[in-house]
Amino acid sequence: MKKILLSTLFLVALSLGMTWAQEATHPKWAYDATIYELNTRQLTPEGTFRAAEEVLPQLRENGIDILWIMPCQPIGKITRKGTLGSYYSIIDYCQINPEFGTLDDFKHLLNRAHELGFKVILDWVANHTAPDSKWTENSGWHYRDSLGNLMVQYDWTDISKLDYHNQDMRQAMLKAMRWWMDEVGIDGFRCDVAGEVPTDFWNWAMGDLRKTHPDMFTLAEDEDKAQELTETAFDMYYGWTLHHIMNEVAQGKQTVADLWAYFAKAEQLRPRAIRMNFITNHDENSWNGTEWERMGDAVNLMAAFCYVVPGMPMIYTGQLAGNHHRLEFFEKDVIDHDANYARADLYKRLNQLRADNPALQSNELGAPMRRLPADNDKVFAMVRPSKQNSVVVLMNMSGEQQTVSVDLTGYEGKYTCLCGKKHKLSHHETFTLRPWQYKILRK
Repeated sequence: MKKILLSTLFLVALSLGMTWAQEATHPKWAYDATIYELNTRQLTPEGTFRAAEEVLPQLRENGIDILWIMPCQPIGKITRKGTLGSYYSIIDYCQINPEFGTLDDFKHLLNRAHELGFKVILDWVANHTAPDSKWTENSGWHYRDSLGNLMVQYDWTDISKLDYHNQDMRQAMLKAMRWWMDEVGIDGFRCDVAGEVPTDFWNWAMGDLRKTHPDMFTLAEDEDKAQELTETAFDMYYGWTLHHIMNEVAQGKQTVADLWAYFAKAEQLRPRAIRMNFITNHDENSWNGTEWERMGDAVNLMAAFCYVVPGMPMIYTGQLAGNHHRLEFFEKDVIDHDANYARADLYKRLNQLRADNPALQSNELGAPMRRLPADNDKVFAMVRPSKQNSVVVLMNMSGEQQTVSVDLTGYEGKYTCLCGKKHKLSHHETFTLRPWQYKILRK
């Protein structure tokens, strides 16, 4: 009965455009943050921590707040994929991949990041190790078949799955995580395939770490089990379903109605956790194509969409540079820089928009999203109203020009467009939007 009442109250607050709560349940620095996935191997020609460090001021100037560094430990050799192997096939949790430099190099990068105002989280692979990890020498730490052979998972032939029935292994995993927090000084973890690891381990491990690091931030690579994973262990989960709908809207396979149906369901199921919104990441880019391959002319609109709907926007390595090719996953393959495409400027304005507008903060410190009455079902029309400010958003989710009349009753007033142009909105307005054009108006 209590859960039903809470859900009902949340829906009432959502429909009225009210703020659901006022007290933060996540680190306060995360609510207006943008997260950046840093692929050390591909970010620079050198592919090292020292070279990546040189890029940090540019990222900070752009408005990035959180650096998520992909796994940086030594990579397995005996079943390695490709020449350099996968970041996610780890030999030793508390060592550094010499491809990237040394532990001192990592600490130097981390210290510089902290000086610039970044928070830094490390990609953590708790589901499996490389088959040549020393952990495989410990009896009962990994799953094995009837012949005693280490077991792989899916088509991940370069890994061996860990067995969380073993308490000694659990203690070793927590010890390794604590070393990165206590001795190295990172600010949290992005946890790979988090749903494949028992939730009770995450609850125990994160609870223990928060005793001494109460402001740590945690991201689960999962959505199917997000409700239980984010109950206590994780602050943020992957918006995979939203990402796939965005791809299909861009391809004309789904519609604005599908987006609203998703939000109605998602907000009921996961009101506490922050959703991570993205148009690309290391998996999508390498295996399913660049954002241009998947979204075509809708790329800019979908990028902006990630900033205005509830959640936290994520930017992947190469996104600011306009990288137009799929990055090799197991080889050296540096991002390209499209000098004719003003990507960095677009994201800088979007990051500033998020930082300047309290209504766009994540979850309970931001404003819930309310659908605006409109007469064109190709246009995504919404407002995020709060006591501090309001943001009105109109997005033409089609490849054809659209005219839409919008009822703005209760949200009239003077607004400023993302481009800086002033607008005075009355209770009823009509807009004409070019294919995939969007307007973000704030007051």
